[in-house]
Amino acid sequence: MATLAATIDKRTEGEKSRRSLAYGALLLFTFFYYTRPEDLIPGLSAVPIEKIIGGVALVALAVTLASGRDKRKFPLEFKLLLLLFAHLIVSIPFAFWRTQALVTVFERFSKDVIIAFLVTLIVTSFDQLRRLLWVQAASMAVTTIASILVHHTDQSRLIGALGGIFENPNDLAINMSINWPLVLAFLLAARGLGKKAMWSIGILAMLVGVVLTYSRSGLLAMVMAVGICFWEFGIKGKRFQLVAVAFILSVVGVGVVVATPHYLSRVESIFGGNVEGSEDRGSWEARRELLVDSIEEAIHHPITGIGAGNFAAATLTWHVAHNSYTEFAAEGGFPALILFLAILSLAFRNIKKTRSLPAYRENAEIRLFTGALWASLTAFVVGALFASFEYHLFPYFMVAYTSVLYRLASENKPRGADETSRNPTARGNLWKSYSGEDLYGNDKATKLEWTR
Repeated sequence: MATLAATIDKRTEGEKSRRSLAYGALLLFTFFYYTRPEDLIPGLSAVPIEKIIGGVALVALAVTLASGRDKRKFPLEFKLLLLLFAHLIVSIPFAFWRTQALVTVFERFSKDVIIAFLVTLIVTSFDQLRRLLWVQAASMAVTTIASILVHHTDQSRLIGALGGIFENPNDLAINMSINWPLVLAFLLAARGLGKKAMWSIGILAMLVGVVLTYSRSGLLAMVMAVGICFWEFGIKGKRFQLVAVAFILSVVGVGVVVATPHYLSRVESIFGGNVEGSEDRGSWEARRELLVDSIEEAIHHPITGIGAGNFAAATLTWHVAHNSYTEFAAEGGFPALILFLAILSLAFRNIKKTRSLPAYRENAEIRLFTGALWASLTAFVVGALFASFEYHLFPYFMVAYTSVLYRLASENKPRGADETSRNPTARGNLWKSYSGEDLYGNDKATKLEWTR
């Protein structure tokens, strides 16, 4: 019996070690994806660091799953993501430019599938989920601050201090908008003046950054994110200080827009096109033509599309459609669009289902990140109307986060729940676990205010 117990313990320890390795690799991958050190360290871009780290995480997880001890089922959204991946593979032979379709599917979109798979299955605790969200939020805040300080511009528009998805002003602004609710959540959860000050600087920098990019799509996404956070954390959460701060910032923001004719003209051009002083340079009309082209391509190729990553070449515009939904329909047919919309819908359903759980009502941290992910997803849905993000990683990161959040919240049971009726200590631990005391400290007045 002792030998059998020792063997079981050894297997358990080995499984935990492999899971720890897989999670560590996933965390490191997330850090490298959002911080892009290859843009700062000479020669590092020649090393496929993200692929190596992602491969280590995938191998560690595969070995764990091969043991047969993990019986966890794949969530429906991940099954649909696999179906979308398979559909894009099937569409490659019918692509306008098969080589480009092959590269897009297997070098870009396959990464989205693998990361969603890893996040969904590797993350097993709120601490692990919080760390991933922290890396993403902190990285975006630091990137924004660095971009403002360095102040690289493209025709007077702020561009990112890093390359890739953070360089283009529109992409940078939408990334700020998507991650802004996460930064706000960490601000609300922070204890200590120093941490609150750091997150507050990030919050303000991201608001200023969106303005400096002169991005109309980023502005719309940020307005959506701020509006939802104002309702979720301020009005609904009864944080009246947050409401007051939001009111002051709104007044200041309106004053800045009114006092800056150039930016006011830029905002007016959202609805009026090439408004004088907006420096639109025909962008509004060009994007409308790209939108029409993407819809026409989708109608003419409704099943397989023109091939992943083929829109620019097939239409001879050499530009993306600047609309994730119509571009997906054009490149993958309507099945790709339907699957993409279904995946996003299931992410919102995860948020809705999490709200119905007892853990959501009783745990302040769950409420914070549920609201933040809701605002981030909504900001993405709006931003995706004006940008081509269907092959980028972060929408699938967000979908996986909602899946993990719902699973953890549904599994979250108080320790010793069966003993609470007869054990006063257990009741005390239950209150500490769910009241937010671990998150906000022992001050009763503060605790009741934040967990209301």
